[in-house]
Amino acid sequence: MPFEYPPELKYLDTHEYVRLIDETATIGVTAFAVDQLGDIVFLELPDVGDTIEKGEKFGTVESVKAVEDLNAPVSGTVLAVNTPLLDAPEQLADDPYGEAWLIKVQVENLEDLDETLTADDYKAQVEGE
Repeated sequence: MPFEYPPELKYLDTHEYVRLIDETATIGVTAFAVDQLGDIVFLELPDVGDTIEKGEKFGTVESVKAVEDLNAPVSGTVLAVNTPLLDAPEQLADDPYGEAWLIKVQVENLEDLDETLTADDYKAQVEGE
């Protein structure tokens, strides 16, 4: 099954993505990662008002196969948490780039995104091209 790699997003090699609108980053997990994890059974996310640091863990996603850390692509303050996903983490697989975002963050420094991957770079990495 071919995966989507929306070109407007920025990607991390740890399978998180960022959608930047002004200085607000919407952070989620890529469709590839969701597929690799299998059935997702638990999500741990920060609270609104928490501060996250670029490159550090901001939560976990747990599947029947593994527990994976969620890595922050930017530093900033959490503005919103997708709380319905906490009660129904399996919905992460339904629309990872849309309704199944994880957190929204007020970005401290837009240069944090300088090291992210483009959609083409990420696709090449995960598909081994």
